Parts: sequence; C-alpha cells; structure tokens
Amino acid sequence: MTSKIRHVTVDCADAYTLGTFWSKVLEQPLHEDDHPGDEMALIEGAGLLFVTVPDAKTVKNRVHLDLQPQDRGRDEEVERLLALGATQVDDRRRPDGTGWVVLADPEGNEFCVERSQAERDA
Repeated sequence: MTSKIRHVTVDCADAYTLGTFWSKVLEQPLHEDDHPGDEMALIEGAGLLFVTVPDAKTVKNRVHLDLQPQDRGRDEEVERLLALGATQVDDRRRPDGTGWVVLADPEGNEFCVERSQAERDA
C-alpha cells in the first residue's frame, strides 16, 4: 500500500485570513465550515490547509508553491496577486520572456509565478 499527500499544511499566524488570501489567489473557496478565528482553514480543491501556530516565520521557506496562470499571462497574474496583497520579493524575468517572479503572501511565505502554458508555447 502507498501513501498520498492529503494536504500541504501552512503554519501561519491567522489561518482564516491567510486561507482567504490563497482562496482568492486560486479562485477556489475555503471549506464551508471555516470562519474567522478558526484555528484551521482548508482550500479543499487545492489541498492547502492553513493552521494557526504561535511561532512566527523567521527564514526562507523550505517548500514553496509555483503558480502557473491558466487564463492570463504571467505578468497580468503578478499584477492581480499584488493587488490581492502579495509583495514582490524577486524578479527573475529575462529579456527573452522566460523566467518567473517571486512573491510573498501577507505572512511572508514565498511563492513563484511562472509563465502560462500559452506563453511557453509561443
């Protein structure tokens, strides 16, 4: 018998608030039982579980998410995510259009935005 990954769990200061941010990023709802102040928040369709912990983030993530936009280009997606509250950490875009952008969510967890498949195929 094998194992499967049920959730990727993100420790955070406020599970509902951070879960809500990622819900908007991924355009998938939080679980219907999640409410402000809850210790956990789940985006079931993405397998992301946010858990409130007392420890603050202090170093770079050992694991991060790479996002690939599905219905818009990389640069448009970066602008959308910045408007949702992300911050830009690093810009790895190259003059030839390749590369990615490193962003951080409202609690400082880094993630990358890659080119869309259409941009890769062009």
